Amino acid sequence: MTNEDIQVQPGEEPVKPEIKYKSGAHKLNEYNWLADLPFDARYNEVVEVRFKNTRKGFYRNVNDLKLEVDDLVAVEASPGHDIGYVSMTGFLVAQQLKKMKIRPVIDEMKKVYRKARPVDLQKWEEAKKLEIPTMLRSRKIAENLGLAMKIGDVEYQGDKTKAIFYYLADERVDFRQLIKVLAEEFHIRIEMRQIGARQEAGRIGGIGTCGRELCCSTHVTNFVSVTTSHARYQDLSLNPQKLAGQCGKLKCCLNYELDCYIDAQKEFPSREIHLELSGGTAYFMKMEVHTGVYWYSTDPRIAANLTPVPVARVREIIQLNRRGIRPDNLLEGATNNKMERGNDLLLQNSGLTRFETKSRNRDGKGRHRQFHKKNERKQK
Repeated sequence: MTNEDIQVQPGEEPVKPEIKYKSGAHKLNEYNWLADLPFDARYNEVVEVRFKNTRKGFYRNVNDLKLEVDDLVAVEASPGHDIGYVSMTGFLVAQQLKKMKIRPVIDEMKKVYRKARPVDLQKWEEAKKLEIPTMLRSRKIAENLGLAMKIGDVEYQGDKTKAIFYYLADERVDFRQLIKVLAEEFHIRIEMRQIGARQEAGRIGGIGTCGRELCCSTHVTNFVSVTTSHARYQDLSLNPQKLAGQCGKLKCCLNYELDCYIDAQKEFPSREIHLELSGGTAYFMKMEVHTGVYWYSTDPRIAANLTPVPVARVREIIQLNRRGIRPDNLLEGATNNKMERGNDLLLQNSGLTRFETKSRNRDGKGRHRQFHKKNERKQK
């Protein structure tokens, strides 16, 4: 709606069009699987409110407001008030508290004052415009003080009385002098909050090696620790350049298929056991988890004369060695000497040939032969 579309009568002030502040889809929003149910006032006492940089909190709805997801509300802060989006309401809040193992004391919870008014939104927008200049200035101040830290972002409170400075640091930092300088520079209350490299990567965003947007900036909200043992279970090469993400830490996606690999290896024999043969010793080199194949070499240090052996045959040889028997061949006695493909549909169908047709007529040579046969019939 433009100013030309608004009809103003003589002596009246123009009416400003209503601006709707909606956050849209956000990774911190929970899927409301009870959205079709009618409003229930019994579960309207506590709501969840989200702010910037994955900051969330539970607040008490003291005025019994009928709130919906993405409503902008003014909530209690220390000091003053803050502005945030409602991210969860109703029965889901009780389930979320139970999931997070939180037993809040309702009387001690901070309050939801009201739905955000136009005056609140105007002051909030003014505060958000100050965040980038404040961040750039605070970085220079920290550099002048010689602090080994990086200020990644600044979040102003809705009433511009307080600001949260998010910083990254590898070691413990004494920022008491920094807080004094920042308070004198910006005339606000200062709160320093340390974040990790994963949170910083999720805040900035980017494209991963898979070609998709980073998981931490789209749907991952809780960062689970990832270690090199996760890569060993999946038989991945321990190459830091391939296993590390853009944050410099191990990729979060190493956790996605870990349970599948652990379940597949529950009944696998130990890889530390060497196979004793009549002609020498076979040493484990690598494995294919979902096909159930161990690869053995005749040399313990390098991959020489690699031989794929099914897991069933490996168990059989281990049992024979325990009885003092050394078989002549690694594959002797294996079931048809064929590798088991498991239950993975992708392994059962070749990625190169599954889209090819078996009809010979579509082949160029087939059409050529048909053409000659027709000519021969006409000549006869």
